[in-house]
Amino acid sequence: MAFDGLTIALSKGRIMDQTLQLFHEAGIPVPADDDSRKLILESPCGTIRYMIAKPTDVPTYVEYGAADLGIVGKDVLLEAGRDVYELLDLGIGKCRMCVAGLPETKYFGTVPRIASKYPRIATEYFRSLGQQVEVILLHGSVELAPLIGLAERIVDIVETGRTLVENGLVVLEEIVPISTRLIANRMSFRLREQEIDELTRKLRGRIDLRKEVQV
Repeated sequence: MAFDGLTIALSKGRIMDQTLQLFHEAGIPVPADDDSRKLILESPCGTIRYMIAKPTDVPTYVEYGAADLGIVGKDVLLEAGRDVYELLDLGIGKCRMCVAGLPETKYFGTVPRIASKYPRIATEYFRSLGQQVEVILLHGSVELAPLIGLAERIVDIVETGRTLVENGLVVLEEIVPISTRLIANRMSFRLREQEIDELTRKLRGRIDLRKEVQV
């Protein structure tokens, strides 16, 4: 018999365990601990199928309907620009998207250079300020760019700030706070409204309870 439950694309990595813990606390069925390398896991009752995906691929799976729902960071959503519904802030994976650089940044030319793993976010941010910049795409160790003169500033995720400090860099501007979001495919949201509403309601209730405990 074909699977007829909800399919949820989970971002693998550091937020996956926190996501499954939140789901469990909210009373949403989660798969049993599994040390295998399976990419598709079903909840014990068979009502939810979880796809384990690279975070940057989650919005794509959801937009094209391979998954009804997805769990992904706001940074990935902003950078991907996919056509999905953003339903809920899960309140986990909190950090900031920032502009950083050396304490006394000097500019090399008339068009400052910005290094980033997030070219779309960087471009739109500086455009919103009316500043013309050249954005250089890097895939890792962005902090190197100001140190070796590749770029004057960087745009990157800042969680604890330790990497910046250890490399003599400072946060110059905060662009947007980041956290993990629940997203939905637009068609699924219409056709499976009751199931998705129930799941969202359970998560929201648990998130509100966590906030009350923290106060």
